[in-house]
Amino acid sequence: MPTFKPAYLVHGDDHGRITERRARLRKLAEGTSGAAGIELFEGEAADPAAVAGALSAMTFALGRRFIVVDGVERWKDKELDGLVEAMREMLPDTTIAFFAREDNKLKAPGRLADAVRTAGGEVSAERSVKPWELPKWVIERGHQLQLNLDMDAARALIAHVGERQQRLLRELEKLALRLEPGDRVEHQLVEDVTAASAERKIWSLADALVAGRTQAATRLYLALRAQGERVPGLLYWISQRLRLAHDVARALDAGQPVAKIKADLRMPSRAADALIADARSRGQERLRAAIEEAADLELVTRGGGTALTSEDTAALRAIQRIAT
Repeated sequence: MPTFKPAYLVHGDDHGRITERRARLRKLAEGTSGAAGIELFEGEAADPAAVAGALSAMTFALGRRFIVVDGVERWKDKELDGLVEAMREMLPDTTIAFFAREDNKLKAPGRLADAVRTAGGEVSAERSVKPWELPKWVIERGHQLQLNLDMDAARALIAHVGERQQRLLRELEKLALRLEPGDRVEHQLVEDVTAASAERKIWSLADALVAGRTQAATRLYLALRAQGERVPGLLYWISQRLRLAHDVARALDAGQPVAKIKADLRMPSRAADALIADARSRGQERLRAAIEEAADLELVTRGGGTALTSEDTAALRAIQRIAT
């Protein structure tokens, strides 16, 4: 049975890795205490005072109690008085885990890190590797998987699948399953085995939503998330495609010639034909509603709105509505 510390803070700008850490903790927690033993604080519910209240409250759940708190990068040191006090008096069978997806403006408060350490917990930083450091990082991770990569192969992998560390790691794991320990990874093998750049999958996701193909959009979304793509990044391209389709539908309704619309799109002929057909089928009103759904989801991913579900749950529900 796994052992748990009283508190954890996982923070940094490698959002894909943080998402994986959170998912792994939840899986371990459910295996230890069942779903009833886990309390989640996300979105607007992830408030320091609310978390402090939950930490201080009595519970009748059997076994270890887990409290998972997302979005603490938005917290401020001055808001933490009650939470710091509650963490000093935590019951022995309690584990609280904080997750902070940081960027240039948002950081986990230093006072929270101090409180986690004082409680006997662990603070972990998940940092993105700088682009110029990625080839060396790929080689080192390859060695851990018993793969023999040189600098050329590492650069080829990065050029082929992009710079996201989680996506690169997934492709290295695929190579490790295909090869024997210690085998040399050649440039051509990278081209043949690893996934093409995620940009094509992202456009496929956006096109599936425009066309109303719910199942295809769901599969593509889950595949992209597994590769480490962030929901805000996906939303940018989805919203762009939906707006373009709406413009096409409006032009069609205004009686513009299809040939002119197609020329204005400046897309490959087949792709333009498909977009025009999908825009005609969905129509202005449904595409406008889809754009509004995407905007609502963006608000949730930025910590606004009133959604209390996880980011992925909110996104999957939005995909269902956008594609309807």
